[in-house]
Amino acid sequence: MARAILAPRIHDAEGKLVEVTRSRARLVDAFELERRRIERDLHDGAQQRLVALTIQLGMARLELPAGSAVADQVEHAHELAKQALTDVRELIRGVHPKVLTDRGLAAAVAEVASAAPTPVDVQIRLPGRLPSTVEVTAYFVVVEALTNVARHSAAARASVTADLTADRLVLEVRDDGRGGARPADGSGLAGLADRVAAVDGAVALSSPPGGPTLLRVEIPVQVSGGRAR
Repeated sequence: MARAILAPRIHDAEGKLVEVTRSRARLVDAFELERRRIERDLHDGAQQRLVALTIQLGMARLELPAGSAVADQVEHAHELAKQALTDVRELIRGVHPKVLTDRGLAAAVAEVASAAPTPVDVQIRLPGRLPSTVEVTAYFVVVEALTNVARHSAAARASVTADLTADRLVLEVRDDGRGGARPADGSGLAGLADRVAAVDGAVALSSPPGGPTLLRVEIPVQVSGGRAR
């Protein structure tokens, strides 16, 4: 009787695990909602005001005598406003890129690869859109990985591949650089692993001295009727 009362119950443990998983999912969802709110505020607020300011300064320049001290100051302010607008647009893209929302992971990764200083080959084979949290996590994995390639690897070329295998998204980023990457070196790999762990994923890294480097990420994807959802 004592054993029956005191022994841990399997169904109780399973219930606690389910609650932990649900709590983590709620945290990820809340983080994503906050990210989208910040993106919306920047897009509809700060960006629009900077656009109006840039237009006003441009019109003021046309009304001032060319070469005057005031004209030079207004011209300088106009250039600063345009640079600030560019910075805000880059910030919005970093918070949550519009192309990811509108067109999905493949298009967003292709855009990042096209802007990378290192040539990047992209091969993404997906049957359709993935859950938002999976797409966002995979996207920022690619961004962080390609940033590391550009900053630390001295690679001549890199590649990004992604496939949906059974119920997991398998994402790989390779480069032919010097290798020797370690999470403890402050390259952002530890933060990347934390981001993937938040969606119950896994990260593996192979980077021997002399290269090449392979970053492999697996993220669970719920599948219903053969389609990701």
